Amino acid sequence: MNEILIEIGKKIKMYRKKQKMTLDDLSKVIFKSKATVSKYENGEISIDIETLYDIAKALSINVEQLLYTPVNNSEIYDTSKIPLFFRGLTTFYGYWFDGRNNSILRMRFDVSPSEDINQQKLIMYMNFSDYEHYPICENTYLGTIKHFDALSNIQLENKYLPLEKASIQILASSLNYTYKWGLWQGLSTRPLMPMATKMIICKERMDENEELINMLKISKEDIRLWKHYNMLTVL
Repeated sequence: MNEILIEIGKKIKMYRKKQKMTLDDLSKVIFKSKATVSKYENGEISIDIETLYDIAKALSINVEQLLYTPVNNSEIYDTSKIPLFFRGLTTFYGYWFDGRNNSILRMRFDVSPSEDINQQKLIMYMNFSDYEHYPICENTYLGTIKHFDALSNIQLENKYLPLEKASIQILASSLNYTYKWGLWQGLSTRPLMPMATKMIICKERMDENEELINMLKISKEDIRLWKHYNMLTVL
């Protein structure tokens, strides 16, 4: 079976279950038979574009959330303005330490190309319990990542709460390290207040252990620098 059809089918099934819809429920909304919807979910048959949009609407998601981008092993990025750290990536991860419940908050970013050679589209899934079913998460954000010589800048908007916008600044993404430090700025809804925190952006999932917690927690050195500059900053 086609890898793309299988992955799209998995996403349809995940979002359907998230909405607590049965196969029969979804089939009635999109005017397809239950057997046809089952074949969509199992990757057995192709889905035309119009039907894909109908499914996304029925599941209350953006159609981009159903798409699957295979790993890009081509050299297309070599002549673009995508910096080394992000070059060729279709997925990357983020972590910060949430002091409200003393736990690591995890994020997954799905990346797709845009018309601008130094910009990419993003869907960010935040605070999920299972990496295998990451779209079932607390918050979903849509946005872009734009790359400059010394900085990559992420702009995001909460899909279900448009007043909640966030940005992440990542320094020196032209240097190809295992992970990068970033500064998240946005609006907390628990409680409602502006906030900023340091975070780690990485290509691969990290072990969520005590070492990672200590890296993410605000340190004495962080506080010293903040007092010195009178600014919240990540260096």
